[in-house]
Amino acid sequence: MIVSGVVVTHEPDPNLSQCLATLAPQVDELVVVANLPQEIELPSNARLVENERPRGFSANVNRGVEETSGEFVVIANPDTKAAPDAVQILYNFAAARPRCGIAGPQLRYPDGRWQPSRRRFPTVRGTLVRRTPLRYVAHPSERQRDHYLLDETPAEPVPADWMLAAFLLLRREMLDELGGFDEQFRLYGEDIDLSYRAAKAGWERWYVPAAVVTHRYAAETDRRLLTRRTLWHLRGIARFVRKHPERLRGL
Repeated sequence: MIVSGVVVTHEPDPNLSQCLATLAPQVDELVVVANLPQEIELPSNARLVENERPRGFSANVNRGVEETSGEFVVIANPDTKAAPDAVQILYNFAAARPRCGIAGPQLRYPDGRWQPSRRRFPTVRGTLVRRTPLRYVAHPSERQRDHYLLDETPAEPVPADWMLAAFLLLRREMLDELGGFDEQFRLYGEDIDLSYRAAKAGWERWYVPAAVVTHRYAAETDRRLLTRRTLWHLRGIARFVRKHPERLRGL
């Protein structure tokens, strides 16, 4: 088995059926991890794993990876829709580079606009601007163009610091070496942490724009400031800094 797929769903999602329909034909096996019991119509090569109690995103992804056996694992959010050749393009690229641990596609919004999924490792100051009331004054989407790499829209594969975990191809060897995602991240920051640990261990991360995936990207924390997800985000920032205090130099 070469490529496995893992989709984590935390609640009923109207986009899930389309996600599974586009991903299933592109992987050798597919596991759906349901954080809460729900009725899900599965493709023929998919199976459902249900939690006895709700768990965080990292823990759910790790469980899905444990339930699969492919050399590579695609993790996908329920709100993604992969182009028919997306996984094959990512696999071909990563398989030809033994140190490529993470390969990410070009993400697009449903209206076709390019989505800035490839980003630089964050600084503490920049993150505080984006995730506190300061953003209403500092307008990070305009002033932090370098973080979001808004002035770069490469047409060919390029190295990446990190990419949104909405849709990623991960090498199992890398996951085994790093111990998978850090399950202390409930939601937000786990993808940055994995990429940062991968970088320190010498694993490459590549953005492969020929692979295209549509991502709805709800981004609740961008629309509303005070939600429980805001708290999870701030906790994620704090954990990242505790684990990697050298990032404080970015202040």
